[in-house]
Amino acid sequence: MSQSKTEPPLLRTNKRTIYTAGRPPWYNVTGTTFKEAFVIGLCGGSASGKTTVANKIIEALDVPWVVLLSMDSFYKVLNKEEQELAAKNEYNFDHPDAFDFELLVTVLRKLKKGKSIKVPVYDFTSHCRRKEWKTVYGANVVIFEGILAFANKELLKLLDMKVFVDTDSDIRLIRRLKRDISHRGRDISGIIKQYNKFVKPAFEQYIEPTVQVADIVVPRGGENFVALDLIVQHVHSQLEKREITVRSALASAHQGQPLPTTLSVMESTPQVRGMHTIIRNKETNRDEFIFYSKRLMRLLIEHALSFLPLKPVSVETPQGGVYDGKRLGGQQITGVSILRAGETMEQALRAVCKDIRLGKILIQTNHDTGEPELHYLRLPKDISEDYVILMDSTVSTGAAALMAVRVLLDHDVAEDKIFVLSLLMAEMGVHSVAYAFPKVRIITTAVDKEVNEQFHIIPGIGNFGDRYFGTDAPSDWCESDEGMDF
Repeated sequence: MSQSKTEPPLLRTNKRTIYTAGRPPWYNVTGTTFKEAFVIGLCGGSASGKTTVANKIIEALDVPWVVLLSMDSFYKVLNKEEQELAAKNEYNFDHPDAFDFELLVTVLRKLKKGKSIKVPVYDFTSHCRRKEWKTVYGANVVIFEGILAFANKELLKLLDMKVFVDTDSDIRLIRRLKRDISHRGRDISGIIKQYNKFVKPAFEQYIEPTVQVADIVVPRGGENFVALDLIVQHVHSQLEKREITVRSALASAHQGQPLPTTLSVMESTPQVRGMHTIIRNKETNRDEFIFYSKRLMRLLIEHALSFLPLKPVSVETPQGGVYDGKRLGGQQITGVSILRAGETMEQALRAVCKDIRLGKILIQTNHDTGEPELHYLRLPKDISEDYVILMDSTVSTGAAALMAVRVLLDHDVAEDKIFVLSLLMAEMGVHSVAYAFPKVRIITTAVDKEVNEQFHIIPGIGNFGDRYFGTDAPSDWCESDEGMDF
């Protein structure tokens, strides 16, 4: 599961630690990706200080979910003959032919559109790609750096801002010597030979001329604070233009509409209604609340599994007879919980589905904007082929469920393979999810009609997470749906 795990949301600098988590909505109420990532291209000669400039920009931006993508990851895999040349410092790593531009453009295009992507990890000692690729997802800003970042026309089309880092050639050579000796296991004579034969001519022929397409030229690299401030100011102004609101739009939409056909409400039997009576009662103690919530969860999971496609199969009984039955058609099921209240449903899912894989998504409210924000994500690898059961205890406006479904779609899960499960939903939340994602199946034990001004379901169930875990939410914090009936 490590491939789909995001990096810790911290950026440590010399002076401070910046908490960078909390990605605001990148889609509109229709569930469609509304704003693309802002891509900054950094070009410059080898060891010109591109990575330093990139890190300085990240530090100064102080915005959530910034991704640094290096062109070094996209060197082509060398064949045996090319590896022998590389071992003798006879292979030109600074020529455009050394890079896999087709893969690079594909990856950057998907990342710009908000999709989950896999980046190759290049081993500079063995000159080949490692087996494990790094998964990257959720970029508001992408900083792409490389010696030939401006050398491909299709690549240039993806860059919203082009920055050329201009550093004296002698300084670049000194830096290259230090880097290649300490980090890449090279010797001085080999580095000098490679520099004179390939690096210097490639800079003059392919890299230096691309300064003409740059929007900003940064002399002296990371020490040029004036240029860095200009870049940061421009990026902030562009991000402000792209801000959108989702939650308020959801609250005013779909009023008076009939419930969608993709909704399945479990039959309100006397048993189910009795359990609802207990868990909705504010006087119910925590032990009883947990016990009857778990019973409802188990029934809900069993009900949801009946919508999975089953194929006919015949088996032989111990008595030698034949029984014509049903079996799941080979597809795998993955459960994904919206933290923290959705996590309470995992036990019921495990009890029903043996050896099921589980993922987690943390979505919280930004108290300044009132919008949902994605803070944490951990999904099993190769989830795109699975049926996904997305779990949250309650759905009010549907803002958190909308974001979670969008995350799954960005990881290439098919829309018609996503099931949204909740103990209790408001009509508003049902409409929000169904309108944005008409192929997603919505399954619940009950639907309440109203949501109040605080976005709490009425009559509702209260703060499910607090009642289940026995906690009191601080006034400056809330979780996904039922933390504020989100």
